[in-house]
Amino acid sequence: MKKNITINLCGRLFQIDEDAYELLQQYIESLRQSFGREEGGEEIVNDIEARIAELFAELKQQGIEAITIEHVKDIITRIGKPEELKGEEENNDSESGGHKYDSFQTAAQGIKDSFRARTAGKRLYRNPNDKMVAGVLSGIAAYTGSDVTWWRIGYAMLILASNFLFPLFGIWFNFGFFLHVNIAFIIFYFVLAIAIPVADTPRQVLEMEGKEVTPQNLADVVVEDNQPVQPRRGCLGSVFSVLFSIIAAIFVFIASIVGVALLISLLLIIVSLVIVFAVPAARVSLPFDIGYLNLPVLIDVHPWIVIVFIVGLILALTIPLYAICHMLFSKAGKVQPMGIGQRILWIVLWVASLCCLFPALVWIQEQEREHYTAEITKKYEYQGVMMSHEDKKFLRRGDWNLIKAENCDHYSYSGYYEGNPNLRFLDVFNENCEEVFQAERKEAVEPGVYYLEFSVRTEGPGPCVYVIGDSVMLKSIPVSEVPGMGWVRTVIENIVVSGDSIAYGVSSDEAFTGQPCQAQWFSATDFKLTRTGDLPKDKKVKK
Repeated sequence: MKKNITINLCGRLFQIDEDAYELLQQYIESLRQSFGREEGGEEIVNDIEARIAELFAELKQQGIEAITIEHVKDIITRIGKPEELKGEEENNDSESGGHKYDSFQTAAQGIKDSFRARTAGKRLYRNPNDKMVAGVLSGIAAYTGSDVTWWRIGYAMLILASNFLFPLFGIWFNFGFFLHVNIAFIIFYFVLAIAIPVADTPRQVLEMEGKEVTPQNLADVVVEDNQPVQPRRGCLGSVFSVLFSIIAAIFVFIASIVGVALLISLLLIIVSLVIVFAVPAARVSLPFDIGYLNLPVLIDVHPWIVIVFIVGLILALTIPLYAICHMLFSKAGKVQPMGIGQRILWIVLWVASLCCLFPALVWIQEQEREHYTAEITKKYEYQGVMMSHEDKKFLRRGDWNLIKAENCDHYSYSGYYEGNPNLRFLDVFNENCEEVFQAERKEAVEPGVYYLEFSVRTEGPGPCVYVIGDSVMLKSIPVSEVPGMGWVRTVIENIVVSGDSIAYGVSSDEAFTGQPCQAQWFSATDFKLTRTGDLPKDKKVKK
């Protein structure tokens, strides 16, 4: 068991084990040996010791009671070993002699030499101290030795050019083209943010700025401890700084709205899935009603494809929701920003979820389409006549009695009667006008005088609406003047009923109507029977 000792470092007391204390002593002694002979070396060592004390204090705030050797090794790695701090001064006395460019080749060579001179001794990093979004453009500006304002202006102008310059030169595209171009620019920026590392350590900050890795420079960076450097900006730079701050705020606001929408969508999908699998017969009215996919039936046949679809659907919503929440919390300082490896992992998982989701969805929709086709073509018996399920359900619910049904392709239809696309009505069709159809229903009534009101239409002459009271009364359906439409509201009046019931219906049977059917189709709906008075005195009530 290792023994802990208490040390006083820059006026602060810390608990540290023996091995860690010995390593710390060796490190500080090596620093004194390296910088002891240099002017200001003692101040550099003192600054580094102060920085070590600050890092120890951070560990103490995190609940670490005793500093271990692993903590000391990590701090030494972050600050740098003495041999790294003692970097040799490089000779960078090469001067780019001014000369006149007398040809394209010499001009290109001059630009190349100038770029090399600007980037000599530098490495490309994202600048965490001067960033609007991720510090990409600021890092490029530091690498090229230019003003970041012009890079931001150029990037904004490049996006605007894709939206305004193309139409200016007569190149017109639809809205989708501009949307895709803008998304491409945004994706390109975030790809650079993933590919370019951030300057986290003091050495990386010096490499990004092209400064020599000298003890003094390293000590300055260590003491500053990644404090934001306020760049010197002119008036134009300040204006664009404010502009980009507004754009960043708008981006965060939009991301928040998208996050809320994703959360609501995820909850609705989960609720819909629970209802679909818990109560298969139930129908839910939600924006994400997935009951029509017939998942409870398909999971018994191909369970893995349904599982892949559900998992892919949930991940496709959950991953961007998590990314947006993490970004918002990191901007609020609640969590650390994602590392590059973590970002790449989430992107790969999200793309994989989409690659699983869409093929599974296509397959499920195809299976449901085949199931629906089989259902609508399947025949059912109603009063000895084979018909579709929808026709059978309509006739059964309407208490229609089929007296004759020959050469009829269907018996009901769903259209826009009275503006309702889901309202079904009696509808008979035969392409060769050979349908022989008669259907009627009865209503219990009191003796009296009635009239029957109804809506009808027909493609040609022949079909009739009839009423059977004390006598049979026929009324021909008027031919529609507008093909496919032409609903007519009409009535049969003075229907005398001495009994306790009345029958009415529709017929195209020549033997009943006395006239041949010359219509390919006819329709009838909305029958309303109304009593208008008592029986005439000369009529006797049937018992």
